[in-house]
Amino acid sequence: MAFWTSCGTAIAADARFCPGCGQSVAGGTAPSAPSGPAAPKLDYEIQGSNLQIARIKLQPGQEVYAEAGKMIYKTANVQWDTRMGGQTLGQKIWGALQRKLMGESLFMTYFYSTMPGEAGFAGSYPGKIQAYELAPGQTLFAQRDAFLLAQASVSPQIALVKKLGAGLFGGEGFILEQLTGPGTVFIHAGGDHVEFNLKAGETIQVETGCIVAFDGAVNYDIQLIGSIRTMIFGGEGIFLATLAGPGRVVVQSMTLSKLRRELAPHLTGGDEHKGLDVLSGIFSSDD
Repeated sequence: MAFWTSCGTAIAADARFCPGCGQSVAGGTAPSAPSGPAAPKLDYEIQGSNLQIARIKLQPGQEVYAEAGKMIYKTANVQWDTRMGGQTLGQKIWGALQRKLMGESLFMTYFYSTMPGEAGFAGSYPGKIQAYELAPGQTLFAQRDAFLLAQASVSPQIALVKKLGAGLFGGEGFILEQLTGPGTVFIHAGGDHVEFNLKAGETIQVETGCIVAFDGAVNYDIQLIGSIRTMIFGGEGIFLATLAGPGRVVVQSMTLSKLRRELAPHLTGGDEHKGLDVLSGIFSSDD
């Protein structure tokens, strides 16, 4: 299976156009095979229900990297060190700036072993962990704080949303995490997760902020949904994220902001279904 380098969409050997972005595939010639070898198979197990942990079984020569503070345990033979991504000083500085923009720590922690070992990783709040197997050149976009760990062959970058409305009202801001294979990447997000495999032209509308991840071929935008009455009294917000296939979309049942609001309603204003509070917030003032 080959993947189009512009958007990461899987394309058939006889394809003339990419089904994701519509670009011509080398003037109608057969797509080339993915660049680079596939990553060695990673042995892992995800345990738990809503407080999950990813147990990674490392073999000699295998290496994973994770967000600082996400490791729960490791066997004594697993070694670790903290690094900045990139080979040159400029690449390291640029990588650190990218990670800062993504809301992540400046450094990554790498784990490796010269003999079979194990390390466990978990998120910082109740939720699910999902693993994604990425082929060479295949891309996955995720919300800014969703990344947990990945094989060392996975390349992390930042991606700016292409449309102003998606950045302003999308719940994820202008910046998403872009993860490119080959290798296995682990994503953590709140609540339970639902996965949709959209066909070409198929569309799903999602509450802004509830998107966990989506394939590179998926078109992501924000739309004004419903009537004024729905906006004011519906309690579902004014904007919804619209994602169009082909590709995979993963949504979450509980965002971190909702969890904070329910745990401390006296600090955050309580339930998000505010009704007339929308109007009072518009016309009220501290002056």
